This record gives sequence, C-alpha cells and structure tokens, in this order.
Amino acid sequence: MKKILAYFLSSLFYLCFGSLLVVFHLLQWITFNTLGYSAHKFTLELLNFFILKCHHILGTRIRFEYTSPLPTDRSLIFVGNHQSTYEIPPIIWHLRKHHPKFISKKELGKGIPSVSFNLRHGGSVLIDRNNPKNALKQIQEFGEELQKKNYSAVIFPEGTRSRDGHLKKFQKSGLICLFKSMPNALVVPISIGSSWRFGEHNYFPLPLGIKLHMTVHKPLEIDHQNTEKMIEQLEAFIKKEVHNRQKGKY
Repeated sequence: MKKILAYFLSSLFYLCFGSLLVVFHLLQWITFNTLGYSAHKFTLELLNFFILKCHHILGTRIRFEYTSPLPTDRSLIFVGNHQSTYEIPPIIWHLRKHHPKFISKKELGKGIPSVSFNLRHGGSVLIDRNNPKNALKQIQEFGEELQKKNYSAVIFPEGTRSRDGHLKKFQKSGLICLFKSMPNALVVPISIGSSWRFGEHNYFPLPLGIKLHMTVHKPLEIDHQNTEKMIEQLEAFIKKEVHNRQKGKY
C-alpha cells in the first residue's frame, strides 16, 4: 500500500514541480528582459519557495539551520557536500539575502525549464568539466565578478552527487581558484544529510517522509598561506558532520 501511495504522490509532486518550472520560466524571461536583476531574483526565489511547499506532498521535512549568524557585508563561499538536486531550492530560498550563485556543469544550461534559464542569466557559471583549463578561467572570472558585487558562490567540491550519502574526495582546484579570485570572502561550510535518499529508486517513486537536514556552519577566514590544508580541514569537518547526522548523534 505504501509503495502504491509513493507512486501516486510522486506523480502528483512531479506534476506540480514541472508546472512550476514551466510557468516560472516564462516569468523569469519577462522579469529578466523588462525589469532587471532584482525582479528576476525575486521571481527565482518565489519559484523555489513554491518548490519547497511542493515537498509537503511527499511528507518531506526540511530542516535548515545556522550555527552562527552570517554577515551580509561580505561575499561568502558556501562549500557543501552534494547528494541530490533537491538541496538547491532550500539553498536559494534560505540564503537569498546573500545572492547565492552556483558553479554548475554546462549540460544543465539547456533543456530544463527555469533551471537552465537561471543558470545562464542569473549570475551562475556553467563549466565544461572536460576542459579543466578553461573551467578554471571561468571560475576565476566568476569569483571576481561576485566579489565586485558582494554576491556569494556555492560550490560542491566533490564534483558530482554522492549516491549513498558518503562524501567523495574534494577536488581542490576549483576551490583554490575561488579563494584567489575572492580573497576577501568568508568560507561557510554546509553539511547536508539524507538528500541522497531521493534517488534510492532512481527518483521514481520518490520516498515519503524524508528528513532533509542542512546545516550552515560558522564562517571562516580564508587561510591564503595554507589553502590546500584548509580544504582538507573543510572536507574532514563536513564529512564528520554528515557522518554524525547519519548516526543520529544530533
């Protein structure tokens, strides 16, 4: 019975989710081309607010918490583990006052209503992972632009999603490039738990009653003298937080 319910509710969720993407694709196009950045940003935030509400269909509970306040007068580099695309709406909505912009693979820049439009026009950067040299140049320009505007970057250094919740090895080059191009930014770790479970059945049916935990941790100054060591410490810290969450220690 539960499996039948999961199929029904997943279908309903995808219907609502897909409808939102199509409607807000048009709204993004209108606001971007007629009213400018602020209106487009508001439209994007509204889309992600409604996506979060759609999760009630699945009984998903999203807990987004902070361990300390975040400043708004400096750019931030949010560094998190990556388990599924369902982490993105909470980040866009809850961190909206920090203007989060994403480093994403170029394949996502076309074919997905709303998502592709925002990645192309909303200030994020689309990189070709098969061309590392050009990708680093793009990330450098991306970071410089964010620092200039006091916007923030979101990066998932694993490079791809974890299918089982266990962290993959961090790839350091993109982070090092961001540290150099955003020298005055603060680094903010984000630990994410249980998001991987959305893909347990290849995203259909979606599991019911997932408890998605996202914790934004204390911001850190960039250690420009020991960037590689800092990245290793970030990786170890996030790994520990995710592990403790999975074990139910808090």
